[in-house]
Amino acid sequence: MTIPKWVPFDESAELAKNAKHESPRMQYKLIQSKFLDKNEIWKNVENQIPYFTEEDYQNLKPLIFEQDIPTIQSHIQSGQLTYEKITQWYLYRIVKFENDKDKSLHSIIAINPNAVAEAKEKDKNKSEGDHPIFGLPVLLKDNINTAGMKTTAGAHALMDNQVEDAFIVQQIKSKGGIILGKVNLSEWAYYFCNGCPLGYSAVGGQTLNPYGRGVFETGGSSAGSGTTMAANYAVVAVGTETSGSILSPSSQNSIVGLKPTIGLLSRSGIVPISSTLDTPGPMTRSVIDNAIFLSAMTGEDASDTSTKDNPKKVKYWEDLKTVSLKDLRLGANKNFLEDSIYNLTIEKLKSLGATIVEFEPEEMNFEGFRTVLNADMKIDLPHYLKNYDGANVEVKSVKDIFEHNLKDTLQRAPYGQGIFEGIIEEDISSEDFEKLKMRFEKDGRNYFDKPMDDNNLDAVLSINNYNAGHAAMAKYPCLTVPMGYKASGEPISLTFTAKTFQEDKLLKIGYAFEQATKVRKVPSSFE
Repeated sequence: MTIPKWVPFDESAELAKNAKHESPRMQYKLIQSKFLDKNEIWKNVENQIPYFTEEDYQNLKPLIFEQDIPTIQSHIQSGQLTYEKITQWYLYRIVKFENDKDKSLHSIIAINPNAVAEAKEKDKNKSEGDHPIFGLPVLLKDNINTAGMKTTAGAHALMDNQVEDAFIVQQIKSKGGIILGKVNLSEWAYYFCNGCPLGYSAVGGQTLNPYGRGVFETGGSSAGSGTTMAANYAVVAVGTETSGSILSPSSQNSIVGLKPTIGLLSRSGIVPISSTLDTPGPMTRSVIDNAIFLSAMTGEDASDTSTKDNPKKVKYWEDLKTVSLKDLRLGANKNFLEDSIYNLTIEKLKSLGATIVEFEPEEMNFEGFRTVLNADMKIDLPHYLKNYDGANVEVKSVKDIFEHNLKDTLQRAPYGQGIFEGIIEEDISSEDFEKLKMRFEKDGRNYFDKPMDDNNLDAVLSINNYNAGHAAMAKYPCLTVPMGYKASGEPISLTFTAKTFQEDKLLKIGYAFEQATKVRKVPSSFE
């Protein structure tokens, strides 16, 4: 296959249209990356699909498109598919849409040049005992260290950051997963500029939402992970969250996103914001895929003490069908009942037999929340740069990066560096910092524990990332599952929160809800 050359286009009309958007965060200054050459990415695709045709794509589409992992693996077992063909199909699809200026989501930052070769090896070495992720293409948010591809966090300062695999990437590969490529994100995981567009980075440009390009926000910071899952660019994707960065893009793109308990998954080799609150997590099109992918990433990492004594080798997908909605007691936040879709969903759950208890949540004081993130990033980012950065990376601190961007603010930081300024100026004693973190964790847990303990609840129900900050401070897991679409067509999701290391319970609850409602729709332009 010869891929037509990508030619940068005049985006002035799109920018003029978005200048009138009601949301200031949707008033873009640019869409296309000033630094990324898509033709360099396409070289790594073209070499891997030299004989793959549109006819091949259409013939294989019913076997792959929107199919969950067990179904795809059943097609492998029956001989209808190979891992090589699956990988080529996704590469072809990425180019089909991302090389079209009217459909591109600007979500792909890099492609693994060896993906198809790795898939061929998997075809030769598959066996009955393989993990379900074996042989299947995975996309990674580009703040996760990956051998053979740069890890940029979307920032110009890290464009030459060549590193070895993060711990979770090692885990994925050990189960047979194939890293297909890296995806765009909100630069520095959306802890960089104040009020700037979600899904924008200097390296990747402006990620767009497949349900409404330039109309709806992508969510952030794992924008590329959310949009690529919605658009069917891989089987699964990895996102990261500090406070809402998996839940937000998952709900905005009508997919399933899990923000795990802090400590279930390793953070080693991931560009940080906060060692207190950061976590990676699976982003998928179905709950069963989410459960499978979560199990592929777990493990205790000696380099990340938060993973000590975490649950291991749990096959989250095997018992998903063992929970019925009739068995569940779920908490409905009275503050959200004014939302018509949330209200209708609560009534639907009642009709399906779930016991719903309405509760009035206590107010939580978030004063000092940014101080926690500032103080952590001021320490954690230099630690990453010292221990993981490639030989060609010259910056060693937040201040170094800030000054690096000042050399060309129009291209490196068009929306400013307001948050970085705050990090540089942050000055809190270690004693006060520890007290602040302890207060937040106590208050965050109380926010959920009080209604759950008083009413014997299995989970608390929220919307999108509305309670992401509360769950972040509590270090509690959240699962968001599509629950509908607004009149405008914008997706909206139901988010379940439970207590520490109750991912197994959350996934069972989410699966029961998903199977009873099945509301997710493919974005119409990406069918």
